[in-house]
Amino acid sequence: MTVWQDWRDFRRFRALPPRDRNIVFYSETHQDWHHLQPLIDFLTERLSRTVCHLSSEPVVPFPPSRPNQHTFRVGGGVLCTWLFQTLKADVMVLTMLDLHNFQLKRSIHPVHYVYVFHSMGSTHMVDHENSYDHYESLFPTGPHHVAELRRREEIKGLPAKHIFPYGYPRLERLVEVAEAAPRRSSSAITVLLAPTWGEQSTLHVCGEPLIAALLDGGIRVILRPHYQTGRLAPHLIAGLVARFGAHPNFRHVERMEESNSLLESDLLISDWSAMAIEYALGFGKPVLFVDVPPRVRNPKWEELGIEPMEMRIRHELGSILPLDRIADAPRFVEELVAGAADFRERTVSLRASWTFNFGHSVEAGAREIARIADAQAGVGSRGASAEAKRAQGVT
Repeated sequence: MTVWQDWRDFRRFRALPPRDRNIVFYSETHQDWHHLQPLIDFLTERLSRTVCHLSSEPVVPFPPSRPNQHTFRVGGGVLCTWLFQTLKADVMVLTMLDLHNFQLKRSIHPVHYVYVFHSMGSTHMVDHENSYDHYESLFPTGPHHVAELRRREEIKGLPAKHIFPYGYPRLERLVEVAEAAPRRSSSAITVLLAPTWGEQSTLHVCGEPLIAALLDGGIRVILRPHYQTGRLAPHLIAGLVARFGAHPNFRHVERMEESNSLLESDLLISDWSAMAIEYALGFGKPVLFVDVPPRVRNPKWEELGIEPMEMRIRHELGSILPLDRIADAPRFVEELVAGAADFRERTVSLRASWTFNFGHSVEAGAREIARIADAQAGVGSRGASAEAKRAQGVT
């Protein structure tokens, strides 16, 4: 039934007139929606643009459609690969890294691809060296992204891309949520343990002794694993829940998109996850970084001569917990929480210096997408007109 539905949506999308395929958004899963949906809403509601939203999300219901918004579900298999390769659109907006590097290729037709950053983490250590090479436009969150992207273009002799200073609506939303939330009344310290994923992440390397040390120190622990950990190592999470699930100060949260754990906690414990930037700047709360080995997908990252944001924040947003001092985690936590008021004041200036367009990034981004789409439609119209003249023997 799902295959039939995907095929039906594929045909329905292909049958749209070209003007309705002027701006197309693609999300791999619902994890992308909170980055793309605000742009879609502004384009359709404030700018009265028609937008298509394609998604390969297999389970979660689509956000409700609005007037002049077409939604389609196309699975992540062969049909999606075919759709990408034969896509007819002026602009495709996506948060998917590595376009054209794996199974999802650029279209054989002239499509302008816009990459919207879904993280404030750097581009040159955790991501592949060529992860951003096949997009015409890049919408970075802050100045560090621009410096990294331009530096790579310089040392590799690559043509300059269109880099638009966009910002990070996700961070703006977290600030709004934090300001609207009631103040916590409990005196007990609560930490949110939300590390990155992979064999060298905190949960794999020292998850069990770390949780045990925190609970023994009288600290409440909310475990919120990365969704990739749940997918690739469910046994690891099951083991931790089996060991600590009955403890009154332990709680396991499965949904990454929930926000209660962010509000309830006094401090985040992470490692190399870029979520630490969102947490610290969005909620004004410090971070304890467990000193596990960094995640590196690009072995040439040092060529740029730029310190990755994932490293920089460890010195500016909290403290580093050495692996040989896991038993001392409660003391590290208590020291960071004691200085939380000063830290909260410092994060206000960091938001402005680390991100573009703070407070109005969605409007800026949506208007730029509309501008690009108009320019592309004009190019397409001129190209079609010239082709028609050639067919008629007119030069």
